[in-house]
Amino acid sequence: MPTDVTDLAALLPSWQLALRAERKSPSTVASYSEGVRAFLRWAKAAGVTAEVTKIAVQTFITDLLDSGAEAATARTRYAALRRFAAWLAEEGEIDPDPLLDMKPPRVDNKVVEALTDEQLRLLIKACAGKQLIDRRDEAIVRLMAETGVRAGEVIGIQVSDLDLKEGRATVRRGKGGTGGTGRTVPFGAQTAAAIDRYIRARRTHRLSATAALWLGGGGQTFSYAGLNVSLKRRAGAAGIEGFHLHLLRHTAATRWLRAGGSEQGLMSVAGWSTRAMMDRYTGASAAERAAAEARGLNLGDL
Repeated sequence: MPTDVTDLAALLPSWQLALRAERKSPSTVASYSEGVRAFLRWAKAAGVTAEVTKIAVQTFITDLLDSGAEAATARTRYAALRRFAAWLAEEGEIDPDPLLDMKPPRVDNKVVEALTDEQLRLLIKACAGKQLIDRRDEAIVRLMAETGVRAGEVIGIQVSDLDLKEGRATVRRGKGGTGGTGRTVPFGAQTAAAIDRYIRARRTHRLSATAALWLGGGGQTFSYAGLNVSLKRRAGAAGIEGFHLHLLRHTAATRWLRAGGSEQGLMSVAGWSTRAMMDRYTGASAAERAAAEARGLNLGDL
């Protein structure tokens, strides 16, 4: 049976008792417990249901690394949630164990390529249509690819957070359970126009009076899971293989620097507090940008 935030929090003491019964050391019990608490804090901050599912845990770990967490921390959090899920299944609290075949997180410095401009154009084209979900998906793709806003932050945007005339949105949600006051992200005329088209279509939705900006098809709400499914479907139609939501963040960062934007400006817009976080997203294009800069310097002209 699915569990909500209250259920998981209430079950944590029982799991701690089970760990002690297995003669786990106090430090192990504390470490595992903090892993579950960190997951619950992340879910609350991201505005998602705290269910121990594969996609939720994968997203949690990815966001940990995005926020600059050490590889060892990511592994420890994964191990805690893996053990917690196994115990929940053994106790009949969930059925079956959703993390049974989940692989440990890849926490090396694997280079992630950004979408090319052509791929991005194809992805936007794949969203073409006059239905609400078409206009919603195009607006989201344009917003994420231009600003680098995180997928969880996109879901948290409210109608009142937008200023289409000035071309900016206020991102209020904290990162991975760390709180924070948020930031303002600017966007251009094409993104503003796409969002405006979506908002006009949104007026006929049965939930149009609610605060959440993004709404689902069939009169439903729109969640992180829905965003993941929707954009992967669009990417498939565009012929883009291996698409994942964080790829749009990589793309935004790469395009910003490639166009001559400053690193400090990118860090501010993307919500990064350290250079190391930015480097994880722009490493693949570093050599290309360095070569372009070198050509412009004309150091060989003697």
